[in-house]
Amino acid sequence: MMKIEQHFIEQSADNMEVYGLSVTVGRVLGIIQMKQMPMTLNELSDATGMSKTRMSQVVREMLELNVADKVFIKGSRQDVYNVEPDHYQNFISLFCVTWGRMVRKSRIAEKRMYQELIKMIEQGELTEEELTKVQHYAAQSKKLLAYYEWLSRLIEFFDSDEIFTHIPKIEKDKSK
Repeated sequence: MMKIEQHFIEQSADNMEVYGLSVTVGRVLGIIQMKQMPMTLNELSDATGMSKTRMSQVVREMLELNVADKVFIKGSRQDVYNVEPDHYQNFISLFCVTWGRMVRKSRIAEKRMYQELIKMIEQGELTEEELTKVQHYAAQSKKLLAYYEWLSRLIEFFDSDEIFTHIPKIEKDKSK
């Protein structure tokens, strides 16, 4: 059983790399899912062999990614955390948060670049060759901004759960 649990936990850890996240996030996600019950920072620290400080950082990241929640347990004085058991919802949360961060950051940088290129064109101090290059770069920048807008709409599509009307969840194992 321990070998099976360890395999599941390590698979969860490996999956986090796809999102550019630390394997520790995946490991903690897998540990709580295997336990099938909320856990404290101390319990997570013991289970991973990592410090309570590191566990606090990991849990905070998981809360920001919307794959974990702080839960109330009557009589407990410690913060207790649980994870979303629905793998589909975890994918949606991880996809939306990680891609959303990238899109926001890239869109801001690209808007600045586009504005700078337009400013260069409007100043009229470029040679004909430079103007051609800057106009080309401005056109490419405009295409990137449109692409980031499309990605934002894609993220909203996933976040709204509308994706499941087009690609329904598989509720049972149909491979048998």
